[in-house]
Amino acid sequence: MFIATLLTSPTNPSLDPALVDSLRNAWGGGDATWLAPDEAAEFSLEAMPSNQWDVWADLQGMGVDLVILPAEGRRKKMLLADMDSTMIQQECIDELADEAGVGDHVKDITARAMNGELDFEGALIERVGLLKGLDEAVITQVLDTRITLMPGGKSLLATMKANGAYAALVSGGFTAFTARVAATLGFDENRANTLLVEDGKLSGDVGRPILGREAKVQALKEITARLGLTQDDVMAVGDGANDLGMLGLAGAGVALHAKPSVAAECDIRINHGDLTALLYIQGYAKTDFTA
Repeated sequence: MFIATLLTSPTNPSLDPALVDSLRNAWGGGDATWLAPDEAAEFSLEAMPSNQWDVWADLQGMGVDLVILPAEGRRKKMLLADMDSTMIQQECIDELADEAGVGDHVKDITARAMNGELDFEGALIERVGLLKGLDEAVITQVLDTRITLMPGGKSLLATMKANGAYAALVSGGFTAFTARVAATLGFDENRANTLLVEDGKLSGDVGRPILGREAKVQALKEITARLGLTQDDVMAVGDGANDLGMLGLAGAGVALHAKPSVAAECDIRINHGDLTALLYIQGYAKTDFTA
């Protein structure tokens, strides 16, 4: 048994009941259940439709995301999340680079690294090198003035944790940022890279070993083993090429507003919804959300 979930942007909820019913009828699905009026609905399926991705592509043009998951084990016991452009709306290193006057150059490297065009570790070392001499106080300034949370994140964390899930933030970014974001959203732990500081200024280097793609996979394995969970119990979410390892290993790997080359490798792609989409695809209705 499978569950098909259709959802759209919470800021412009425009999911047409007629669309839901026509797709349900075409696929011979069960009765539709509305998880949020005009925003998210689901129905059961006996089998995975052969034309899933053709329908997905058509729905994308209507501003609708479609996710089909096995009914069994749909509600996950752990959330493993990337930070930059996933739990927050920015890339921290790009914001620091703006303050250092090398914003455009660093943004280009970041985009190429996240798209899988560059080696992650090499790209990180190169970008951090361009921050050499930046005052350490700029980190707090960037956090206070430039970093904004991704919509839906607070509801996602509060609801999953209220239902017993564990939450870990794993980032190729920096501990100075993950510590604040994790505390604000309620993550149980956070892992990231450490910006090295000398005499109150960034040294232009980062602590070793560098947390990249493999370290995120290792985090998934280590934390599930510690908690007595399986990989199937995990919902992972990210947007960059360095997230693909953990997204592929998790029971549900969600590409959120991801680079096209990243989304193409994931079966769960959220392009229109926000982070509450991760609740809807687990079967939570909006009335189940924890404030």
